[in-house]
Amino acid sequence: MTQDERNRIIALVKREVVPAIGCTEPMAVALAVAKAKETLGSLPKQIVVWLSANMLKNAMGVGIPGTGMIGLPIAIALGALVGKSEYSLEVLKDTTPEDVEQGKEYIAQNRIKILQKKDTAEKLYIEVECHNGDDNVSVIITGAHTHFSRIAKNGEVLLDDSASSSGDGAAEDPKLTMRMVYDFAMTAPESEIHFILETAELNKRAAEMSLNNRFGHGLGRTIFMEPKCQFFGNGIYSKILSYTSAACDARMAGVKVPVMSNSGSGNQGIAATLPVWVFAKERLKTEEELARALMLSHLTVIYIKQSFGRLSPLCGCVVAATGSACGITWLLGGTYEQIVYAVKNMMANITGMICDGAKPSCSLKVATGVSTSVLSAMLAVEDEVVTPAEGIIDEDVEKCVRNMAAIGLQGMAATDNLVLDIMTNK
Repeated sequence: MTQDERNRIIALVKREVVPAIGCTEPMAVALAVAKAKETLGSLPKQIVVWLSANMLKNAMGVGIPGTGMIGLPIAIALGALVGKSEYSLEVLKDTTPEDVEQGKEYIAQNRIKILQKKDTAEKLYIEVECHNGDDNVSVIITGAHTHFSRIAKNGEVLLDDSASSSGDGAAEDPKLTMRMVYDFAMTAPESEIHFILETAELNKRAAEMSLNNRFGHGLGRTIFMEPKCQFFGNGIYSKILSYTSAACDARMAGVKVPVMSNSGSGNQGIAATLPVWVFAKERLKTEEELARALMLSHLTVIYIKQSFGRLSPLCGCVVAATGSACGITWLLGGTYEQIVYAVKNMMANITGMICDGAKPSCSLKVATGVSTSVLSAMLAVEDEVVTPAEGIIDEDVEKCVRNMAAIGLQGMAATDNLVLDIMTNK
């Protein structure tokens, strides 16, 4: 692999693996509102937001950091009141309790309207209109949570990047394969991938905060404390489950703590990081070994998401836990072939898990995903793999990924619509 190829992959990882406070869907909406307010130059008197079905689904029931509230209205209000677009997905990190009270008042004044954008094929679509007297601003985000595809003020187009699906240099992104992912993670100089260790520092901090408190459904803390029965003991497996689900508990409850996301999802970043970090820590692996395992995990997630796109009817923990399965397999001494086995074992098991929005119970799905990653890795290093004679698995790992993507994007499309219908008609 040439230096230029490595540089392009590093740039891709640095763009996809970034800090985020709170669920990325409402934060992306708050980001669009903040940009619209900044362009308008004053506090909007009215805000109208149109969202694609997947965006709406993922933003309805999740906690907004620092507010003690759930859902889009408070995220939109705070985006207008205190949001700063320069902070990207940490757009609301300056929020104070006084700001939250102002946000509640802003909502009570009926200044916000939220609608579903039904005439778009984009899974990730945010359109914000801010009005103040004769002035109005329109901001559109598409393709990626931070990609501004269009900005207009009073009819004058200030930015038009609609030809790019995700912006930020994505047109030059390398088209990854599983072999490229492995070769890069194993052969890149340690100094070039050292930055990936920050994912562990950030995400373990969120987990530890949650283990010392009770956020969301408290799954991570429940596993960690085991107050009634010794189901799990105190081994690596229980620690992987407790740390990973604890970080998710905190994030989905709206705790104001940053996590390192992957491909626009904090939960994906958590599930790709913490199982690998716990395993490496418990097995006394070196810092370089941890860095390579984390890079293998995160880059596997990015590779699979290239087939899926940002949002899909398939739960992101399926993809993220596949990454951690690869990292754990390598830390167990696994070869490239065995890492491929781990991918196939994952896809044979939990492909089909639905996404029914971001919410506190996501910690249960994350725990399911990472528990499967451990099982898949254990089998893989014993040369046990689900064969092409079984279900959706193909001999070629690239075809396996395409099969899973086809199920998630095409096969589950009707399921996705039904899920949203159920969620919005309760």
